[in-house]
Amino acid sequence: MINLSEIATEQPNPATAHIDELSTLDMLKVMNAEDQRVAKAIEPVLPIIGTVVDIIAERLKKGGRLFYIGAGTSGRLGILDAVECPPTFGTEPELVTGIIAGGMPAIFKAVEGAEDSTEFSRGDLNEYCFNAKDVLVGIAASGRTPYTLSAINYAREIGAVSVSLTCSPNSPMEEAADYAILVQPGPEVITGSTRLKAGTAQKLVLNMLSTGTMIRLGKVYGHLMVDVKASNKKLTERATRIVMEATGCERDTAVDALNTAGGRAKLAIFHIISGETMEVSQRLLDEADGYIGKALNKLKK
Repeated sequence: MINLSEIATEQPNPATAHIDELSTLDMLKVMNAEDQRVAKAIEPVLPIIGTVVDIIAERLKKGGRLFYIGAGTSGRLGILDAVECPPTFGTEPELVTGIIAGGMPAIFKAVEGAEDSTEFSRGDLNEYCFNAKDVLVGIAASGRTPYTLSAINYAREIGAVSVSLTCSPNSPMEEAADYAILVQPGPEVITGSTRLKAGTAQKLVLNMLSTGTMIRLGKVYGHLMVDVKASNKKLTERATRIVMEATGCERDTAVDALNTAGGRAKLAIFHIISGETMEVSQRLLDEADGYIGKALNKLKK
């Protein structure tokens, strides 16, 4: 028996006890008021999120990878965050991976029973040759999903870093993980519907984990995503604007530099600012581990 009375995300919300009787506008106002609690609930756990970001960045610098794993909404949110990393930050698809209980079909349709398995997650991780260099973030609003808990236990067994992202205190996942991120946004608008506030909280934390990590890896210069891949018309235009903003150059100069740099905004930016050839610019960026600021500081010395 699962005792739902012990799970914070399964508790009734007094503020929404009569939400079905409200006008549509008043109903939405209640939902909006509850949503505003989510960001505030994350503030107390920023220190642990920061610690995890630094750990992920260090692991990735040493050849490790980041894995998100979860069931249902939690799994889908992990996949969403993972698949956005290559186009946004120019990462290889294998660097950040999202895994969901039930596999590909579960992204679009619930796969009943998949989240109750304590064996499937290990097999799913092994398909990616998950190892001790990697970081695993297990996502579950309740912190009790057997599939995800099993993955965290497996990560610890093999020496990988394990992180839990949950929304209910005193959960097995919180206890099992090396690092526990516990966000408490309170009871849901619709009791137990964790795709709402809990899902929003998870998405916000995942935003911080991936974006913070990529900033630490030198994939952001100022506030610009300088490793963006110009893989379509919109992203090509974005790369052009990024080069123009970072260097203060005219559009024609940015376009020419991007073309010469093979569409790599970071290389085009450093080439324009430094005045070095593309070949030398690439070498200096490599020596600075891809950090534009660090490479420019070396030139000044």
